[in-house]
Amino acid sequence: MSSVLSTGTSALLAFQRALATTSHNVANINTAGYSRQKVDFATANPQDLGYGEVGNGTRITDIRRVADQLAISRLLDSSGELARLKQLSTMADRVDSLFSDTATNVSGVWSNFFDSVSGLTSNGSGTADRQNVLDNAGNLANRFKQLNESLNSLNSEVNNGMIAGASEVNRLAAEIAQLNGAIGSNANAAAPDLLDRRDQLIASLVGYTGGTAVIQDGGLMNVYTAGGQALVVGTTASKVTTTTDPYQPERLQMALETQGQKITLDPKSIGGQIGGLLEFRDTVLTPTQAELGKLAVGMATTFNETHHQGVDQYGQMGADFFNLGTPRVTNNSANTGSASFTSNYGDLTKLDGQNLVLKFDGTQWQATRADTGASIPLTGSGTAADPLVINGVELVMSGTPATNDRFLLQPTAGVAGSLSVAITDTSRIAAAAPIKAASTLSNAGTGKITDVKVTDYTNAALRTPAAIAFTSATEYTIDGQGPYTYTAGQTISANGWSFVLDGAPKAGDSFSISPTPAGSSDNSNASLLAKVEEAKTFNAGTVTLNGALGGLTTLVGSAARAADYSLQAQQVITNQAQASRDATSGVNLDEEAADMLRLQQAYQAASQLISTADNMFQTILGAVSR
Repeated sequence: MSSVLSTGTSALLAFQRALATTSHNVANINTAGYSRQKVDFATANPQDLGYGEVGNGTRITDIRRVADQLAISRLLDSSGELARLKQLSTMADRVDSLFSDTATNVSGVWSNFFDSVSGLTSNGSGTADRQNVLDNAGNLANRFKQLNESLNSLNSEVNNGMIAGASEVNRLAAEIAQLNGAIGSNANAAAPDLLDRRDQLIASLVGYTGGTAVIQDGGLMNVYTAGGQALVVGTTASKVTTTTDPYQPERLQMALETQGQKITLDPKSIGGQIGGLLEFRDTVLTPTQAELGKLAVGMATTFNETHHQGVDQYGQMGADFFNLGTPRVTNNSANTGSASFTSNYGDLTKLDGQNLVLKFDGTQWQATRADTGASIPLTGSGTAADPLVINGVELVMSGTPATNDRFLLQPTAGVAGSLSVAITDTSRIAAAAPIKAASTLSNAGTGKITDVKVTDYTNAALRTPAAIAFTSATEYTIDGQGPYTYTAGQTISANGWSFVLDGAPKAGDSFSISPTPAGSSDNSNASLLAKVEEAKTFNAGTVTLNGALGGLTTLVGSAARAADYSLQAQQVITNQAQASRDATSGVNLDEEAADMLRLQQAYQAASQLISTADNMFQTILGAVSR
């Protein structure tokens, strides 16, 4: 009788606990990272009654979670990559919207400015047309500034994201290490919910840094970044922090604190959200800011150069139309020498917006690309007479460098923010040509002056009146100097000007060059200014300013689309990994309902056993009491 009671009791308790586990599964069907739990039954140890061993019912040997560690690891890897691409795509889309939206892009105000300059060609002395040019120039300069400030703000967001991310990484790593201690060296004996909690924390940590988790012997979990740096080893958590870039204090880098020292992490060794921020900064933000600055440099420098070739309403040679900054050169914080550089733009056709690292090896300077480390050729010694020349930038050194001193050259990054209009007086717009050419009315030949050009606006004698006299059909003099041989169609030049004769001159024919007077309505230089946007300024004279503007928009759009395509592909991979994990560990309501019904019936049967044992006991009591 007692064996029936004990057997029924053990069964009742076992089925009750199994029902509780099934209920726990159902209750957590929507809990992220939950792995369903399963009860393992075994027969209780039998009792030897002398005539044989009699069973004592059942017992629960384990309540274990159903998990496939390979599927979990695959999901971790995929989730970290998904977090990286989500961050990259989101930030790249924001840059793309800046350059594609008509309210914020450069293209609209760029077109308005050059349209206003074209309008000046029809009325070179018109005050309203001149004011329109200045107004649109101001709008263009402001747009460059606004875009540069917006890109700087995105860099600040990256910094803030890294600071917040480092804080979360440290919190998660510490909690994982603590859970490792609570779980101990025997994960098989640990509570399933603790194991799930640890997996969820690891998934969150990997979402910030990328990487994976590795199980030690015994069940402790170690977590590493995408580059293999340890974040959690057993019960010890590393501390992640931020540190300033040695060249650019406005930019933060990630670092590990070890024994009181900060070890800077390679951006390529970090995945997850933080890796996405770093990749966005290095592959989208920095190139975009450099290309924006390069466009500003090309436009302002070329426009200024052309403006210098004309004269304003006061009869003065044109001055700078735009103000613009210079290339940025910053020293490494670890430098020990006293060297510093002043910089200027040289040959724009060789200008490259790529950031470069200059290193002094003890005898000479070497240059490498900051992003790839590829060697870049440079010439010169760095003196004022022989500056260092590299990718269209000229550098003059002062002070003395020490061996291994380094400098970061940013040719165009941030320069767009310095663009402004240099003149406020509409009469200072140099729309007229500095000289004018005329034919003497008494000329007997058919020669007509065409294609008058300024070949050197710095020539001191440019605006000095000059007389060109033909002594014969094949010879001429300039201010009595000569004679010079003439052939039909050749260019006649002197004092920084040139022209071509259309037709045939005769002996005695003469022509004159004279300075354009103040207040002239001539629009010759305005026509040249209107054509600046089509000047082949970049890439060895193969890319126009308009082409560079289109290339900038394409660069940003391509980066955003590439990130989005990668994100979509990774989302499919992650969904597959999640489905694989859920197929093993996920809660299935149909399966749980079937288990619950089976366990409920077993529980009722066990209850009936106890009821039978009670009836047997009451029968014995009744027999004894008679």
